[in-house]
Amino acid sequence: MVVGAVWCRLENVKTIHKRIADIKERHGFGRSREVKWTRVSPGKLEFYLDLLDYFFDTSDLCFRCIVVPEKAKLRHDDFNQTHDEFYYKLYYLLISRLLKPQTEFNIYLDEKDTLGASKVAHLKDVLRSANFDLNGMKLGNFQTVKSSEVAIVQLADILTGAVSYVARGLATSEAKLELVKKISARSKYSLTRSSVFKEEKFNIFYWRSQNEGQQ
Repeated sequence: MVVGAVWCRLENVKTIHKRIADIKERHGFGRSREVKWTRVSPGKLEFYLDLLDYFFDTSDLCFRCIVVPEKAKLRHDDFNQTHDEFYYKLYYLLISRLLKPQTEFNIYLDEKDTLGASKVAHLKDVLRSANFDLNGMKLGNFQTVKSSEVAIVQLADILTGAVSYVARGLATSEAKLELVKKISARSKYSLTRSSVFKEEKFNIFYWRSQNEGQQ
């Protein structure tokens, strides 16, 4: 199980979307065509490599993900939590690490990665009740979006998919392995373990197993 997010400053969103659309067009994609990890193929490998280079070459974009190894072995009863509560905990850990004092944040979730409007609403309440105002942090827009309409969400899907692919020990696609190799080389991380805590560009956190003390 992997949850991931790409983040950037609001004033850079339009420029980022245009740059990604330009890359799509340069490689024979429609500017509005959705790209995602499950569609990675040898025929479009150069496009995905180019997209990854854009991510790493611009300081406007950063990525963070949380990896939960062996989700089936989670023992929620031992930690007095439901699976839904664990879901909220993961998203809180994912998002709260990105928040900075004296800043307002807009959060957009891929609608395919949620389990309905009620869960989204509760997650919003969880974040709003986290005493953000004590540090001048404010939660602005909080909503689901269609990934097909938001290029930054598509980029998050590619990066999250790559980390998940490594974490699951898969090697079924030469094209996907090339993307993993590119990400590892550019990030300087193997993708098999947590990054340093203060890493901003490409931050990975591997959830500790129960044997090590679940957090």
